[in-house]
Amino acid sequence: MSATSSPATGGTATTGEPTDVELRLPADGAYASVLRTLTAGLAARLDFTMDDIEDLRIAVSEAAAMVLDEADAGSTLDCRFRLTPGELALTISAPAQTPAAPDYESFGWQVLATLAATAAIDSTPGSYAVSLTVRSSLES
Repeated sequence: MSATSSPATGGTATTGEPTDVELRLPADGAYASVLRTLTAGLAARLDFTMDDIEDLRIAVSEAAAMVLDEADAGSTLDCRFRLTPGELALTISAPAQTPAAPDYESFGWQVLATLAATAAIDSTPGSYAVSLTVRSSLES
C-alpha cells in the first residue's frame, strides 16, 4: 500500500491550486476502509460538511465495490484524487482482463449517480475504472 501527493502539479486545495493525491492498495475489499478514510480526510481538508463527507464515503464505497467486482485476482487498486476548492474528483481503477459491461441499472450505480455531481464507468479490456466528482454543498 502506498500513497503519494504530487506537489509539482500545484499548491494546496485551500489556495485554489489543484492538488493531486494517489493511493495504491491491494484490490481486496479488506482495504476499502483505508480508501474511505483517506477520502473523508481529503474532503475535510476541503471544508466539506459532515453530511457531504458521509455522502462521499458512501459514493466511494459503491465505486470501489464496482471496481473490485471486476478486478483481476491479486491486482492493485489505483485511486487518483484531484482536489480543488469545494470539489473532489476521483478515479478508482484496476486491471481487468475481461470486465463486464457497465450496469447502469444496478443499485450501486443508482446510489453513486445520486450522490455524485458526475459519475462515469470506463470498461475496456484490460481495465475497469469508475470516476466521480463530488462538490461541497457549501459551494452551491
